[in-house]
Amino acid sequence: MFAEEKILIGCNENTSVSLLPKLANRHGLIAGATGTGKTVTLKVLAESFSDLGVPVFLADMKGDISGLAKVGSGNDFITKNREKYGLDDKGFKFKEYPVEFWDLFGEKGLPVRVTLSEMGPVLLSKILNLSEAQQGVLNIVFKVADEKSLLIIDMKDLKSMINHVVENKAEYESAYGAIAEKSANTILRSLITLEDQGGNEFFGEPALVLDDFMRVDDNGKGIINVLDAQKLSLSPEIYSTFLLWM
Repeated sequence: MFAEEKILIGCNENTSVSLLPKLANRHGLIAGATGTGKTVTLKVLAESFSDLGVPVFLADMKGDISGLAKVGSGNDFITKNREKYGLDDKGFKFKEYPVEFWDLFGEKGLPVRVTLSEMGPVLLSKILNLSEAQQGVLNIVFKVADEKSLLIIDMKDLKSMINHVVENKAEYESAYGAIAEKSANTILRSLITLEDQGGNEFFGEPALVLDDFMRVDDNGKGIINVLDAQKLSLSPEIYSTFLLWM
């Protein structure tokens, strides 16, 4: 909770542990056995940042973060600790927070989309684990599309563009060098894996603008953006694609 200009993370009868907001841009790790409070700690941090007017992005792997959007309720354990550690004196109270839900598959939140032109050949090559030769062919494909003012929106566009470059390689090789058909075929096969994991849902329009994550509500609280990752975690290629793009 945000109290006394600090983010209170934990306390006991004798001392408390807080995070200074100005140091919150450091990397951190929250680790512990099941039931030790990792998720609750994350929620406390997210709520505190929201109180500070700082937007938050969270990937919800288990579906247990959505409760941030509702006013909490007490129980004997919470009541006992509020009294024991004097949390009410520090300003503790149950309240809801502004939450925006996102889902790459568009099932449990706003859909997340990005065009392949925005992602670019360098990042896409890393995701597809392409060799240097294969990356060179992909670079040529994007270069040709750029010079012809053609946007590569989705997987269908990219496949069509690859086939176009291969079929007309005699026209492009003088400007860009050899275009190996074998490398192009390998790229096409690699795209199948990406499609099978949800690439057709992720790549497309309207494309997400990262500023959509950086918003506050009418009261000045930072929006807590929650990405549903339960289904997404089963598609590691798409998950890593999204995180690398971010």
